[in-house]
Amino acid sequence: MHICVVAASAPSHMYPHLAMVRELVSRGHRVSYVVGGHLAGIASPTGATVVACSSVLPGAPGAPTAWADDDPVAGMRLFLDEAVHVLPQLHEALDGDRPDVVLYDIGGMAGPVAAQRWGVPCAQLSPSYVAWDGYHEDMADQLSALFDSPSGGDYRRAFDEWLTSSGTTLTYEQVTGAPRRCLVLIPRALQPNADRVGDSYRFVGPCIDPHREDPGDWTPPPGEGPLLLTAFGTSYTRRPDVYRNAIEGLQGTGWRMVLATGARMTADELGPVPDWVQVRTVVPQPAVLAHADAFLTHAGMGSCTEGLWYGVPMAAVPQAVDQPANADQLEAAGIGRHLRADPPTPQEIREAIIGLASDPVVRLRLNSIREETRRHGGPAHAADAVEQVADGRW
Repeated sequence: MHICVVAASAPSHMYPHLAMVRELVSRGHRVSYVVGGHLAGIASPTGATVVACSSVLPGAPGAPTAWADDDPVAGMRLFLDEAVHVLPQLHEALDGDRPDVVLYDIGGMAGPVAAQRWGVPCAQLSPSYVAWDGYHEDMADQLSALFDSPSGGDYRRAFDEWLTSSGTTLTYEQVTGAPRRCLVLIPRALQPNADRVGDSYRFVGPCIDPHREDPGDWTPPPGEGPLLLTAFGTSYTRRPDVYRNAIEGLQGTGWRMVLATGARMTADELGPVPDWVQVRTVVPQPAVLAHADAFLTHAGMGSCTEGLWYGVPMAAVPQAVDQPANADQLEAAGIGRHLRADPPTPQEIREAIIGLASDPVVRLRLNSIREETRRHGGPAHAADAVEQVADGRW
């Protein structure tokens, strides 16, 4: 088959499905992977043919440097602007080489529009939790506050106008929160109201790319004490206050720490660190989690998913978007703690990390979720589902 993947040009949206792409290529399928050219290097190792496009998302050349952390409508508008920008590039690249099936990230909204124009089936790829039966009723107050605002109303009108001008019969709901088919790339344990999720969603679980497990030049910090990974993803990393409090909280406990500061802050902002703390701008997160005894995280869904895949308890300091809800879900599942203070104190961090790592009930729950997730999810399950979409079995 010829499979088109319309990614969102943001690494956190790409990593969850890369192993699935690699699996599809290994089965002999030809994959055209549409993404911002500045991120081509992330996708090309899968064996897919990268269709490099220009992007307007943060991080792309000439685009904003940061996401709108405190304005959800502004964040949604960025993805709409991206869809408007990418759709003509998608047609220019593939109208003469029409795919058999289209897969699209939740932020790759040009995908379903192009698929309908081409007359081919499509499926959404969700790296986050999905809507459940009764979602709109349960979330009525939050949705009203979002879409009844002037900016929310402008966003919906712009979205509807784009769909109309694109010549599609798709609705906003069909493109975003209620797709015909969706592969959910998270463990069920992270899905709110999982028992109320309909048949249009299939949980294929985390697709951890084994190449991301390669430690490269990373080695654990010296010593025999338990290991904490502190990492806040790629976009919300400028939190020297949290990092310093974590170091202070674990000072003298015998723990070791791997700290990924991200590219948005400098070592000078962090200041001097003790020798039991290993500081890097970025780390091979899956490789570190394979060694870790606890994870201090921003609760991005990708990080939560990877933490569960490796059975690591998580203390969450959410920063924006879906992260507070993810932190609540970790706590509700009995595998993490939501630290609500901003920033959490050294004592709060110490108690959370040591408490989670030493609790036998947390360990039993993590082992159970890890076993279930690995049994029912992964790249092969995801690739099977894609093939079923393409040949009409789903």
